[in-house]
Amino acid sequence: MLWQKGRRSDNVVSDSGGGARRFGGGGRGLGIGGIIIVVIVGLLFGKNPAEILQFLSAVSGGGGEVATGSADRPAASGPETEFVRAVLGSTEDVWNRTFAQSGGYQAPKLVLFQDGVQSACGAASSAVGPFYCPGDQRVYLDLTFFNEMEQKFRATGEFARAYVIAHEVGHHVQNLMGVMQKTAQLRARGVPNEGADGLSVRQELQADCLAGVWANQAQKQLQWLEPGDIESALGAATAIGDDRLQKQSRGYVVPDSFTHGSSEQRVRWFRTGFQSGDLRVCDTFNTQQL
Repeated sequence: MLWQKGRRSDNVVSDSGGGARRFGGGGRGLGIGGIIIVVIVGLLFGKNPAEILQFLSAVSGGGGEVATGSADRPAASGPETEFVRAVLGSTEDVWNRTFAQSGGYQAPKLVLFQDGVQSACGAASSAVGPFYCPGDQRVYLDLTFFNEMEQKFRATGEFARAYVIAHEVGHHVQNLMGVMQKTAQLRARGVPNEGADGLSVRQELQADCLAGVWANQAQKQLQWLEPGDIESALGAATAIGDDRLQKQSRGYVVPDSFTHGSSEQRVRWFRTGFQSGDLRVCDTFNTQQL
């Protein structure tokens, strides 16, 4: 991947402890005890604690104040940071063009952190992996996750890493489109969140499709993909499918507990977005065949 061609985003920042940030929900946010319980429950049942916190933030409105100016500082320079800035810059360019006729695109901040971080969705350790918090409209990433991708998931290549960033930015696009708010309302009304046909799977597969749309549009603009890059992204999508992860951790697969979709589904929806380059093909909520 010739990522050096990409425009560098100014929205990549380093976490400085997060002391100025408050939990979302208009004062109804979780205390530290509640966050610990969420993390424990998530680990016991094989769920991503960050996703649980995202859901709670969305249900409560995600309306808590988030002090951003004084808490933000530019991320330290280095090859990995420059890579992240180039990929994020490309997502900004693609979605700016896409949203140009519908009120414009508000780009997210991407926060680089180490070990743990506090967001408007609560506290999270690096163990939860990259995540997007709708409460403060930020993507959170510990760069050591890229090493874990290679060592634990055998997902190699720079474009595999770019896919991860684009997927989380896809959640931001969903947030701007009102998708996250609608799914939170449906959850509150009792529509199943988990399972092969659940809301969470549909939301995650749509983010995969949006990542594919970005990949298509970015390639048209920059011509930065090299042979094997798309296969690299598809390999990452395969490695983090619910069925693959459950097989590795439990030894068996439980579709009723899926939250992200199977490897085959994740690959298919990324490919759908990439082949079309049109976000209208990413309506995973109104299709029976995921």
